[in-house]
Parts: sequence; C-alpha cells; structure tokens
Amino acid sequence: MRTFRLVISCPDRVGIVAKVSNFLASHNGWITEASHHSDNLSGWFFMRHEIRADSLPFGIEALREAFKPIAEEFSMDWRITDTAQKKRVVLMASRESHCLADLLHRWHSDELDCEISCVISNHDDLRSMVEWHGIPYYHVPVNPQDKQPAFAEVSRLVKHHDAEVVVLARYMQILPPSLCSEYAHKVINIHHSFLPSFVGAKPYHQASLRGVKLIGATCHYVTEELDAGPIIEQDVVRVSHSDSIEDMVRFGRDVEKMVLARGLRYHLEDRVLVHGNKTVVF
Repeated sequence: MRTFRLVISCPDRVGIVAKVSNFLASHNGWITEASHHSDNLSGWFFMRHEIRADSLPFGIEALREAFKPIAEEFSMDWRITDTAQKKRVVLMASRESHCLADLLHRWHSDELDCEISCVISNHDDLRSMVEWHGIPYYHVPVNPQDKQPAFAEVSRLVKHHDAEVVVLARYMQILPPSLCSEYAHKVINIHHSFLPSFVGAKPYHQASLRGVKLIGATCHYVTEELDAGPIIEQDVVRVSHSDSIEDMVRFGRDVEKMVLARGLRYHLEDRVLVHGNKTVVF
C-alpha cells in the first residue's frame, strides 16, 4: 500500500497532535500508523504518521504546501516522504563480506525497500559477488600517504548516483570531515562493539583483554568524531572466559549483520528522528 510518511520534531506544547490529526481528517486522510514521543528532559516532541496516499485528494507536493502553515505555527522540523519513491543507497565495504552479503541478500529478497545504486570498495575482492546482483562495483584504492584523491572520487561517485543514503558495511577507512558534514545523518556505519565501549580499531581484542561477558554491535550515523554519532540500533551476545578472540569475531559477525540491517531498515522507513546526538526510533 502506498503511503505518505509525515515525520515531525518540534518544541513540545499543547495541541500538536490535535492540530495534525484535524488537518488530516479534514482532507479525509486515513492514518495507518501513528507514533508520538514527548521528551520531558529536552522539552521536545516527536511524531511519525503514515497516511494512505489514496485517501487524500491531492499528491505529495500539494500535501506539503497545505501543511506548511501548521509547521510554521509550531516551529516544526518536518518532512513528508512517499513510499512509492525508493531511496537510493550506496554501499561501501572493504574486504570483509558478511555485512555486504547480508544487505545484498535482503535487497534481493525484497526485505529492504530501496534502490542500491552501486557498491564502492577500497579493494577488488568483492566484485564478483556484487556484480552477480547486477549492481555496479567501483574499486577506489586508498593511498595511506595521500587519501584525498580517493575520497574525492568517492564523493564524485556518491553525487553521480544521487545517493540519499550511504552505508558503511564494514568499510575500514575513516571518512573525511567534509563528507561527514555534507551527508549529515545520511551516512550509516556498523561498528563491531557496543558503543561507547571499545571505539576505534580491534574492539574484539579490546573486549577480550577486558574480560567482558557481553559483546555487541552498534549501528550509528557517522559524524566527524570517530564512532560517536547518533546511535540507531544495538544488540549483544553473551561470551565467556573460554571464548577466544576468533570466537568473539565469529559471534560478532552475526550480531553486526542483524544490527546493520535493522538500522538501515529503520532509516529507509523514516523511523529515525535525530535530536542532538540522540535518536528517537519509532
């Protein structure tokens, strides 16, 4: 079913839900899903509504125009998206294939409602797997002594494919600040630890040395600060003193795949609202 998604965040006050609901009802809008959250600490309000597109007398542009006065009245940060328009996704990976393979399988099985425009990698190892799916594969090597040319090419490819979302599916390079800023809240990363614990490289080695009993994975938006962006999704798996680092890596790969897939799905479905360095996920 085609729906329009109305996503709102604004200063909390009386009358927001009533105003939005009355507006939709006045145009015979059929709400199929409604989510609200009031954050008492920040004084901020969050809302996500799905409305049947065929219940409204106009298209998405007219809907946006009609809603503008309400958005201005309540100082809303808002957007309306159309489920008929699939988001364009660029995937990036290095040598490890588990997260990339999982996303490609879910996309191939129609579990992810998006268009995968291309895959970019700093190695050529995963080309055959990607091209089997009929997806363009770009090998962009990164020179450790001078990374700027590589990231200039990455930026060009992302723009060329008009990407709305960039997913780092175990891409083992740090994006430059300019790219993070240009695509704020549009670059999704999977980090193989339960952040904020064990940031940076080799988190499973760090976890083993610390003797933790739980390891996990974190899906988050990328910011200029390493592994510190707003968190979208997390999960954990129990380990013990008898598990080696290799065991932890093996357990962790399963968690990484699930967490990244869920996080990307939430983003594609407009379920993630960012406020400061926190998220509300409906």
